[in-house]
Amino acid sequence: MSEEAEVLFERRGSAGVITLNRPRTLNALTLSMVRLIHPQLQEWAADERVQCVMIEGAGEKAFCAGGDIRVLHDWGRAGDPLALTFWREEYRLNTFIKRYPKPFIALMDGINMGGGVGLSAHGSHRIASERLTFAMPETGIGLFPDVGGTYFLPRAPGETGLYLALTGARLKAADAIYAGIADAYVPSGRLETLKDRIAGGAPLTEALKEVAEEEGPAPLASMQEDISRHFSKGSVAEIITSLRADGGEWAVKTAETIEAKSPTSTLVAFRQVREGAKLEFEECMKLEFRLINSFIKGHDFYEGVRAVVIDKDQAPKWKPATLADMTASDVDSYFAPLGDNELTFD
Repeated sequence: MSEEAEVLFERRGSAGVITLNRPRTLNALTLSMVRLIHPQLQEWAADERVQCVMIEGAGEKAFCAGGDIRVLHDWGRAGDPLALTFWREEYRLNTFIKRYPKPFIALMDGINMGGGVGLSAHGSHRIASERLTFAMPETGIGLFPDVGGTYFLPRAPGETGLYLALTGARLKAADAIYAGIADAYVPSGRLETLKDRIAGGAPLTEALKEVAEEEGPAPLASMQEDISRHFSKGSVAEIITSLRADGGEWAVKTAETIEAKSPTSTLVAFRQVREGAKLEFEECMKLEFRLINSFIKGHDFYEGVRAVVIDKDQAPKWKPATLADMTASDVDSYFAPLGDNELTFD
């Protein structure tokens, strides 16, 4: 493939290597990239010469900053079925990674958000460098934390997952490991050594032992008691009330952060995380596809992208505008089954 290809594939020794190759857009994920990666993974799964797969991002800034939201916004606005096609195929790819039959090693070096999380968090080995910035910021653009967030967020310690879902808080390596989103810390300068050892056939545990370092203290761990006290409440409104009653700087700022997000998104995300705790992975992905079908028919996704990505005025006008304007039936409608349109897997 040429240097301009959106994804590069290489068989390096006993490893298959995937490189997301859109550094100018922080390796934002496109439908064509999904359609290239999935069949290549299937091919390598059946290839006895390939003992494991590694995935990385080109450049030094990002692993993958998320889906190509502007394109998805435009498709959805125009009623183009490619919008739903993207999410359907992306979720199928996320699921294939989750159940991949060989070690799947994600080198999370740089920004990793949204769609990038779906390409990494479900792998068997998730490596975080000092350059990692992880977040699920979807409620700030009128969406919900998808790509498997329904599964991994409620399985984080305490109420950490709900905190991340509602606030879009950004995590560095130690916090990502604490939250169960990464497995090991490897400085960026040692990733090439790790890749060489793995490609040369060294056992993963030995290769990691050679280059991994202690990640240091996780700020999230020290905040866990406060997070769980507030975010264990029975509704988003009760969480905000609890945070404001606390009165501390962190608590008040956190309440303000949640209140600035799409009310629809925050209520859906709250229920999504609660329900995800009881579901197996594939059921979580089916639920997410139900949700995205409703979001692209609504208002807030397009308004969020306008405010954050297009006009960049950072002043979205959500509809409904506040949590108080939402009803239980409003939220229920997002979770309704899709009948013949449900997400299915190969």
